[in-house]
Amino acid sequence: MSSRLHLLLTAIAACCLAGGAAQAVEYMSVSANHAILYDAPSLHAKKLFVVNRYMPFETVVSLDSWVKVRDRTGALYWVEKSALSFKRYVYAVLPVVEVRKDPDASSPAILRVRQHVALELIEATGTGWLKVRHQDGELGYVKHSDVWGD
Repeated sequence: MSSRLHLLLTAIAACCLAGGAAQAVEYMSVSANHAILYDAPSLHAKKLFVVNRYMPFETVVSLDSWVKVRDRTGALYWVEKSALSFKRYVYAVLPVVEVRKDPDASSPAILRVRQHVALELIEATGTGWLKVRHQDGELGYVKHSDVWGD
């Protein structure tokens, strides 16, 4: 193989790898009162679960009216696109998650939420903390590691 061809193939491979690594993970949340999770992209497919509003999912594949999603356990499902929104929510994964006044572990907790409670994601601080809003309107910060869906 000529050195020119070798360089070209190396450059193509590097671009492909960089493109895959640069892809951001995209999340969606259930916007309807509930959503049915299916094993295939069809209303005639097997219904697996019903989930509540605000449940976050990682988007894997998006078709015309269906989205293949991954939950926090890594399980894959199909859900109707009309039941989802790009409005971001995170779910508490610990038995109790403290929402703090400031993005600091020594900051006072302004509220505590139980596992699976949804919090609206306002922004990621880039310091391991997320600014969130509780459904009652309280704004605060949670540790990135205490929630899922961001």
